[in-house]
Amino acid sequence: MSGLMELVILVPCCFFLVALIKFLYDYLWVPLRIQHLMNSQGIKGPPYKFIHGNNEEATKMREEALSKPMALRHDIFPRVQPHIYTWINRYGRNYIYWNGIRAVLVISEPELVKEVLKNNENTFPKKKPSIYFSNLLGNGLVLIEGEKWLKRRKLANHAFHGESLKNMTPAVIASVETMLEKWKGQEGKEIEVFQEFRLLTSEVISRTAFGSNYLEGEKILSMLKELSVIMSRNNFKTRIPLINKLWKPADMLRSEELAKGIQDCVMKIVKKREDKFKKGEADSFGNDFLGLLVNSYHSKDNNSLSMEDLVDECKTFYFAGQGTINSLLAWIVLLLATHGDWQEKARREVIDIFGNRNPDSEGISKLKIVSILSNIPKYFVSQSQVF
Repeated sequence: MSGLMELVILVPCCFFLVALIKFLYDYLWVPLRIQHLMNSQGIKGPPYKFIHGNNEEATKMREEALSKPMALRHDIFPRVQPHIYTWINRYGRNYIYWNGIRAVLVISEPELVKEVLKNNENTFPKKKPSIYFSNLLGNGLVLIEGEKWLKRRKLANHAFHGESLKNMTPAVIASVETMLEKWKGQEGKEIEVFQEFRLLTSEVISRTAFGSNYLEGEKILSMLKELSVIMSRNNFKTRIPLINKLWKPADMLRSEELAKGIQDCVMKIVKKREDKFKKGEADSFGNDFLGLLVNSYHSKDNNSLSMEDLVDECKTFYFAGQGTINSLLAWIVLLLATHGDWQEKARREVIDIFGNRNPDSEGISKLKIVSILSNIPKYFVSQSQVF
């Protein structure tokens, strides 16, 4: 009987000991070993801190940078990425830091960056996304690799080739005219331009890529926006696998709820497109982005998409397309408002080419000043002395 009691006590103790050794190996020995190996090769960085790595330090620097008002200037790197800015200055162009127990090698030397971007042999795979990033974009074009990426990229290219973009011009013009008409009634009042462009891009994307209305698109984009905020505030939070399996924080539960809501909205839009075809109201699923995705979903060849793939591609396009264009438009308007000479140059060029008529694809290709302004984020990094 005593021997059985000893066994009952011994087994849990052994299990606990093994779990403790495994935990210390993963969360202490491996990080310190990697840090030592990288340091021996001349790659320095902020020292690893048990469990959290450098997450707490990075969070503190970001909060401090964002708490201060920013002057109107192009040098935004220290504000939006203060931890990277600080560590590059402290440890050099190439350094290592710790996202929890995960080592992250940061490189900023142009030749090394070029080598990574070539990635012809898949030497540098994409990193495994966080649960929040997965809920935001799923398994869309941004995250997939290899043959699967090539097939999806080909599908997207087909939807947005030159002729397709020309056909979208009237819809874009109509949306912009609606916005400008609304602005006429706001003369003399302040307008939140960033919000106005968010509504504009939402409508344009919904109409040109998905054949849906603004309200459907706005609902999806609103949920995607909330998901991106949740992801952003959890970027530097350390997740301990065992604890997260036993207890999910509020942000994780909310992100799962939002991901499900987005999926339901996309499925409704897809079903409308399918029903139109089944009822004979359309002779195909359409030639826009959604139509090509739905057609691929219903095809029986090797390029067919699952419904999950279809939803993820819609989420990726809605989020990436709306976010980048929205920010670009707001940034251009800000710079034009602060640099009246370039505003006048752009206005004169547009009037010279189009006069009083609406833009067309042929004329747009002749816009030189406006083309510079449309590439403004990268342009002003190297050419800020122009202003």
